[in-house]
Amino acid sequence: MPAVVALGGGHGLGVALRAIRNYSDTITAIVSVADDGGSSGRLRRDLDVPAPGDLRKALVALAADEPGWSRALEHRFRSGELEGHAVGNLFLVGLAESFDDLPTALAEAGRLIGAVGAVLPATLDPVVIKAEVAGEPVEGQVAVAQAGGRGRIERVELVPHDAAAPGAALQAIAAADQVVLAPGSLYTSVVAVLCVSDLQAAIAQAPGRVVQVANLHTESPETDGLDGTDHLEALLDHGARVDVLLFDREHGLRVDEDAVRARGVLPVADDLTDAAGAEHDPEKLANALAALL
Repeated sequence: MPAVVALGGGHGLGVALRAIRNYSDTITAIVSVADDGGSSGRLRRDLDVPAPGDLRKALVALAADEPGWSRALEHRFRSGELEGHAVGNLFLVGLAESFDDLPTALAEAGRLIGAVGAVLPATLDPVVIKAEVAGEPVEGQVAVAQAGGRGRIERVELVPHDAAAPGAALQAIAAADQVVLAPGSLYTSVVAVLCVSDLQAAIAQAPGRVVQVANLHTESPETDGLDGTDHLEALLDHGARVDVLLFDREHGLRVDEDAVRARGVLPVADDLTDAAGAEHDPEKLANALAALL
């Protein structure tokens, strides 16, 4: 089976990982750790740790086919001082403190839940997303996402600028037969990962094809008014390499195939959605990604 690396965060990365596990057993998820909202934000403020929420979701997507683990890790406390915290977030932060190393903690968590691949943070240390919107600086993942309602998000960067990626993430990219840029929050998940200079350089040299899976819908207010071509151009304008744009012509965002080709990217249309046309279907997405190897 091919070696596949997927980058992003949140629900979109989870969808991509559920698809990839249908055609690969050598999977590496490289996950944004810049979230500063909800349970992750509270843990960042209290303990100065990388945000665990998207790491948890990636582990759940790769967990053994036993509903108990997914249910336990996703469970949120309903009262008391822990109200709103996900069990998986506390589990990962506790493991990271115990091992004094987040990648080692994630490897141990993956072993315990029978994950079919590896989950790694995009950076080893906490980072903050900064962007420019309508000529004004905005800082923090939640603030950047909300600022999309005031204008197009531009010039996304991370602080610190030299945040290091795990060596294992760079090694996985160098050995990958395919690199998948997952759907999801365009600026605050996908671009945020690709702003890590180590990762961007590794992807530029990757031997396998780099495939962007296009979003089916915009995420309000972060990407209000953007179509599928705009999503691609946002990645390219931030220095990312993209070889193929995989999209659903019937149910997804509009894509100008001529404009995509003009940017040196191959547009590939396929049926990627569930019966309602609302979500990516993991099996259909798996077939389409496998065909691009």
